[in-house]
Amino acid sequence: MHIPDFTLGDTLTDEQQAFFDEHGFIRFRGVATPSECDVLCHSLDSLSTEWVETERDSVLGIPLQWGYRPDGSRYVQRFAYSSHYSSSVQDFCTSARFEPVRRLCGADARLAQTEKDGVVVNDFINDEGSTWKKLGWHTDGLRDLFYLTMPEPMLNVGLYLDDCPQEKGGVRLIPGTHTQGFFSMAFGKAYFMDHRPDVREVALTARRGDLTIHDGRLWHRSEQSTITGPESRRRTMYMAFVDGPERHRTEDSSAPFYHKIRKWFL
Repeated sequence: MHIPDFTLGDTLTDEQQAFFDEHGFIRFRGVATPSECDVLCHSLDSLSTEWVETERDSVLGIPLQWGYRPDGSRYVQRFAYSSHYSSSVQDFCTSARFEPVRRLCGADARLAQTEKDGVVVNDFINDEGSTWKKLGWHTDGLRDLFYLTMPEPMLNVGLYLDDCPQEKGGVRLIPGTHTQGFFSMAFGKAYFMDHRPDVREVALTARRGDLTIHDGRLWHRSEQSTITGPESRRRTMYMAFVDGPERHRTEDSSAPFYHKIRKWFL
């Protein structure tokens, strides 16, 4: 499947809207500048260092995912609620450039900063100390069941902080599955346990600064890099735009059951 190189403007064009409606995902080139990516990476490194020094193990009840460098020091491999704890991340995620993305989710949609898992950053690297190398098949919408609601409108919007060619692994998704029924979304694959390639899947490659959007009902996974060491690193910041009842989390919130399930599977 050929994935077009779209440019994000003030509104989505008819061609862009048609592509997203049919396939459930879309890619925009060069949404963030190299200097903006540098600022975000520096802010996330600082946040990781802070959480190591303060011995945090969770944020707003969501467990942190840790990796270990060759010297034995720890670093965060999965950040939840990054915009809630970093003003630089928040300023970027709330910039006017994302208004057409918000409207794509719904007229009353909002950026989830203290809902769901907030603005999540995945720092995948394929080395011995990494505990975050790949992620099995899943949809983002099914988590709503754990809040005792049916899946609600949600867009997962990924900003790439590193180049991600196919050999570095990255997102594999099944186009068109955002229109599947509830039964297929719930039982079509073994959540997180199934890492097997699917004949229908496509590799969503990207360059640093690119933006991707996928519907929360779409089946997708993260493939492990075939490269090892520092060159395998791929950082992606995922902004969730949601449209439904507000369910904010606090420091006293407990870990949702789906995180406990994922921990067992990992």
